[in-house]
Amino acid sequence: MPKLSVLREKLKAIAQATYAHSRNLAYFVFTYKGLMAAQSRLQGKKIPFHAFLAACIGGWLVFGENNPINSQIIMYLLSRILFGLSRLAVEKGYIPQPKQDPFPLVAALVWGTVLWLFEYHRETLQPSLQSSMTYLYEDSEVWHDLSDFLLYNKRTDSK
Repeated sequence: MPKLSVLREKLKAIAQATYAHSRNLAYFVFTYKGLMAAQSRLQGKKIPFHAFLAACIGGWLVFGENNPINSQIIMYLLSRILFGLSRLAVEKGYIPQPKQDPFPLVAALVWGTVLWLFEYHRETLQPSLQSSMTYLYEDSEVWHDLSDFLLYNKRTDSK
């Protein structure tokens, strides 16, 4: 029975996180769209700065609390923004068009950096990333049988 209660608790946590994620996104959309409409109405037209200002205010109000859900959303967005700004810099001519696909270099630098941080400055990484990396790169050094690769490999019983 204890395994069933652990599963139930995990499912409950997933449902709560999913709800918080969707609620925050809904609050943000409502705030952003409302501020966009207000700015457009006040100035008589829509200008590019409106989107930035409305999103900044919405981001502050809705995602300003540093918690695991908001942190995941912000990190997701940050990675997409970096790619988007890189493409925009090429499009606008601020940086030259790469002669070859830069993705392999980006992948190498990202993995090199994250493993260096994990090995030598672990506390700087987000806790869930630390946990995943500990499982992959440290806990995996000890295994008992094939089930360790199918299920979580930390034994709680005395098999």
